[in-house]
Amino acid sequence: MSERFEPTSLDKLEKQYDLVVIGSGSAGLTTAIKAAELGLHPVILEKMPTVGGDTKRASSGMNAAETFVQTEQGIQDSVGQFYYETLRGGHGQNDPDLLKYFTEHGARAIEWLYKEGVQLDDLTISGGMSVPRTHRPRSKEAIGTYLVNGLLKQVQAKQIPLFCNVKVTRILTEDKVTGVQIQTEVDQQIIQSRAVIIATGGFGASKKLISEYRPDLNKYRTTNQPGNTGDGILLAKDIGAKLVDMDRIQVHPTAQQDTDHVYLIGETVRGEGAILVDQNGNRFVNELETRDKVTAAIEKLDGTGAYLIFDAAVRSRAKAIDFYDHVGLVKSADNLISLAQELGVDGETLSRTVDKWNESVSNRLDIAFGRKTGRYLLETPPYAAIHVAPAIHYTMGGVKTNDQAEVLRDDGQPIPGLYAVGEVVGGLHGGNRIGGNSLSETVVFGLRAAQQVRDYIFEM
Repeated sequence: MSERFEPTSLDKLEKQYDLVVIGSGSAGLTTAIKAAELGLHPVILEKMPTVGGDTKRASSGMNAAETFVQTEQGIQDSVGQFYYETLRGGHGQNDPDLLKYFTEHGARAIEWLYKEGVQLDDLTISGGMSVPRTHRPRSKEAIGTYLVNGLLKQVQAKQIPLFCNVKVTRILTEDKVTGVQIQTEVDQQIIQSRAVIIATGGFGASKKLISEYRPDLNKYRTTNQPGNTGDGILLAKDIGAKLVDMDRIQVHPTAQQDTDHVYLIGETVRGEGAILVDQNGNRFVNELETRDKVTAAIEKLDGTGAYLIFDAAVRSRAKAIDFYDHVGLVKSADNLISLAQELGVDGETLSRTVDKWNESVSNRLDIAFGRKTGRYLLETPPYAAIHVAPAIHYTMGGVKTNDQAEVLRDDGQPIPGLYAVGEVVGGLHGGNRIGGNSLSETVVFGLRAAQQVRDYIFEM
């Protein structure tokens, strides 16, 4: 659907809208859909030739606590536990107001998506979480494309204009936001609007900004799509927005980058039972620790990377592996000894490692690394492996907002009519993002922003 989606023809671009949404990832799509449901006339502007932003690359799921899905599956969870584990994962540096709103409204976001036809009724677990609260499609396919496809159906159904190859070059303000200046393939134009929502993603694909804020990370490749260059952050900064946490950049531990393209190997693969081994075939970390800790453990392996080891049963529960295999990232064999030969790893060591892991799962006690989330034995051939190493994945810093999605100035006051949602916003994730929280953020605060814009406009 995202590949077949036809953007609106440029000749239908109007001079004025209630709301301009910059960006067509899940943050922008959610906000525009909800705004239309609230009676507003929004437009979505996407600078890239295709829609979906970095959302299309997401593969794991969407975190939320106390959901109807958890209840139906007998999972006991609480908003308080979700808050605490996210705070702990972020090293206690999360913005408390954003985190409170985020964790309290995740269940509502899952319900809203379900009503929109995006049914995330299966559960898995991500690093740093103690219970399954990562929601995904029942088909177990990668959530990113599924989510974008479902939201685009609603964009079409509600006849929301969505233009590609349209770059916003300036946000216009007087005493409040009045519109945007855009650059199309043809010319520059001005679009007037009562409000603007920035949903442009982060800056993980910007060598310039990475060099400015974290030059020590220049050695890493990135999992981000090419459009993630921090445009929205700079647009907001140009009109006085405060930026926070810009040096907090997440390096994802498991990216396959032996090819020209970097492929993120999502946390679902580990959540559904895969283990990590070093070049000798030994485990070396709790695979579902927070991303920063797993990254640090892999970095200690002298630049050799690591191998994700899994079996056919894991593959059946993590359908993204089919795609990884399709593009040539997976090595497989009928038994562990043969797989080890494929990898250049000692077969006896790898077999012994898997036996010890299976014993830990059976005893529900991982003496070596304390992993408490191992639910499945690795015992169903064929066995398989993916070579992984860390890569830049997510930027925790960005525009400062309050829990109403209003963009704030340095003095803490909102810029009237300007809102931001998704990775462009800084503060929610603190020093480290928990896998599965980014998509939740886009929907939770997308719904919030649309409601706030509606109230703002009706009060004008």
